[in-house]
Amino acid sequence: MMKLLQPAGWAEPRGYANGVMARGAMIFVGGQIGWNAQQQFESDDFIAQTRQALLNILAVLQAGGAGPEHMVRMTWYVVDRVEYIARLKELGAAYREVMGRNFPAMTCVEVSALVEDRARIEIEVTAVLPD
Repeated sequence: MMKLLQPAGWAEPRGYANGVMARGAMIFVGGQIGWNAQQQFESDDFIAQTRQALLNILAVLQAGGAGPEHMVRMTWYVVDRVEYIARLKELGAAYREVMGRNFPAMTCVEVSALVEDRARIEIEVTAVLPD
């Protein structure tokens, strides 16, 4: 069971939820970056790395019997906030291509660096598979 939480009188969020209430088996996806299954970067482009990180998340969710519809929380770590904002339209298209129109509660923060030098983004997810 999952329910989006939207306080009365608040503007509708675009591309995320203000809150999610869920019950079931929890799946915690560790931070995924934009490299492939062999831990190799195929691109240094922000959107390409984001798309790959989302595909990596999807693979982990599927390994647990879940899908994007079960995500309740995402945290995005980006190394360039200005690029993130400038490329939101492309970012949204890549997100919807991989995750569909499933928008969990999200947080995005700029960090000075990620552990892997070439990584431009890292995303972690919590999902709940209903009972």
